[in-house]
Amino acid sequence: MQEDRKDDEYVYVKVTKVGFADPQGAEGVLVLTAEDGRSFPMSAFSGEVAEYIARFQRGDRVSVPSVYKMIAELADSQSIFLTEVEVYERGNVLRADLYFSCRGSSFILRNYRASDSIALATYYDVPIKMKKKLFDKLASQV
Repeated sequence: MQEDRKDDEYVYVKVTKVGFADPQGAEGVLVLTAEDGRSFPMSAFSGEVAEYIARFQRGDRVSVPSVYKMIAELADSQSIFLTEVEVYERGNVLRADLYFSCRGSSFILRNYRASDSIALATYYDVPIKMKKKLFDKLASQV
């Protein structure tokens, strides 16, 4: 884990709803809910990613070959473990850092699409942390 980050700037969230923004299922939508009950809706990502997240929540990790399954196979073969995903805002889009551990060390992949990162976190059932200020920003817009 990154030593200089302040954990009090983040809240743990879980994916509580997954769906589509349109009848064709082209655009995905999900809701991230914090431990204190506050919710953060997220949209403008692939409906295919939303479908994967929903499948992973149901425990289905093998019925559809996906990039997530490929990453899992590569990680398993090299004893690399996803330990945490942190979601934050970069400009006007959501991004995420993925924290991995392997054979006594760790590394971070930075600035990936939040939707794909959340899908991986759901696949591995690892914690998702989100910047608190995103919840505050959302509350101020309502």
